[in-house]
Amino acid sequence: MEHVILQHHGAAVAPSRRMLLLHGLANSSAVWTPLLDRRPDWLECVTADLPWRADGPPEWSHDPDPVGWVAQALGAVPGGAGLVLAHSFSANLLLQLLSTELERGRDPFRHYGIDGLVLVAPFYRRAPGHFDTSLLDDPRAGFRGIMAEGVRLRSRRPLDPVRESELAERVCERVGPYGWIRFYETYLRTPWLRVGAIPVPVLVATGARDGACHESAALAADLPLGFLDIAPDSGHFPMSTQPDRFVRVLTRFCVQLTTSTATPTPAGV
Repeated sequence: MEHVILQHHGAAVAPSRRMLLLHGLANSSAVWTPLLDRRPDWLECVTADLPWRADGPPEWSHDPDPVGWVAQALGAVPGGAGLVLAHSFSANLLLQLLSTELERGRDPFRHYGIDGLVLVAPFYRRAPGHFDTSLLDDPRAGFRGIMAEGVRLRSRRPLDPVRESELAERVCERVGPYGWIRFYETYLRTPWLRVGAIPVPVLVATGARDGACHESAALAADLPLGFLDIAPDSGHFPMSTQPDRFVRVLTRFCVQLTTSTATPTPAGV
């Protein structure tokens, strides 16, 4: 089984911008379908199915440094990644990769051809003291709701609460102990991310109902060119629950990156 699978979604007209899309933990590139169905003709999209996808190889989590899979996806896009849109766990892995490269004195933005970032529902804490031992009580507890939201959005028909909860628990079990450890290792490293050294515009998008909404706001505030958009009636998946709004915000951000040297201001803020 391939670990990273790219699929190109060509534009109907000559594309003026390319965008790489990275899904989160226990999802797949299908999470971007509402966006792909609504994208403007000039936007060429490349989706990556990553090892931590719902049906991915379980041994991905045995790798102590999964950021390498993000690097592989970035490096596999012909002509450079352009704008990189990453959700949740992948957003954090992307930040970890960029931070590590910057710390080593390298320029990952030039190397991978990145000219902007869109981070959807990332996790972020500014200081080690902002974590406490409640994380150790049940590492999956805070994520059952997120997994249930994902199950609900993927379902083609309404689910009763009991069935939805059962399916969410199955997803948590599939992630497995190593998968959850990899997530928390990434999350616990966020206080040391070199977000202040990121030189490109970054749109941080989240939903007001997401439990980590305040963390997205803190990250946007700490980025030199960070901008925050909060969808008022969305949770952890604003690109799925309010796709029309999400595409408007994203399109405005893309257009301003392309046509202006001024600092972009995302719509909907």
